[in-house]
Amino acid sequence: MSTHGQSPSGTGEGPFTHLDEQGRARMVDVGDKPATQRRALARAVVRMTPQTAQRLAARDVPKGDVLATARIAGIQAAKRTSELIPLCHALALSSVSIEEDLDPAAGTLTLLAEARTAAQTGVEMEALTAASVAALTVYDMLKGLERGIEIASVRLVEKSGGQRGDWRWSG
Repeated sequence: MSTHGQSPSGTGEGPFTHLDEQGRARMVDVGDKPATQRRALARAVVRMTPQTAQRLAARDVPKGDVLATARIAGIQAAKRTSELIPLCHALALSSVSIEEDLDPAAGTLTLLAEARTAAQTGVEMEALTAASVAALTVYDMLKGLERGIEIASVRLVEKSGGQRGDWRWSG
């Protein structure tokens, strides 16, 4: 493992793991790590007018079943994360799911993406990618009704497995 510099956060948590001794980008070697069960949950929040959310709830959208399409898009995106994110390991995913919680009165749609694997590295990026692409798909399918839809946030909610153990967002 490289010992080139400290972490960008300045917390002293260790070296830049994606840089070699000469400061060049590299993929982290996880070959000596044991494969363990890993899980990550990510959330995306999509904001729209209550009128658009009510049409979404009523499945009255010209482009079809928005939520089913967003689920499929998120699952496909999780499977292709290593093609999208440089230096991200390709993982054999055992499960990816997208759940949604629509609040028509508030005009919010919360998408929860869960990814699971038994691997040598975590699935946080897969869960985050799934949530992001599901949210982008919702925007794409609703933009004919409302251009001002906002993908308000995308964040990791929790993860389990690996050397650092479990973590949960406390917000």
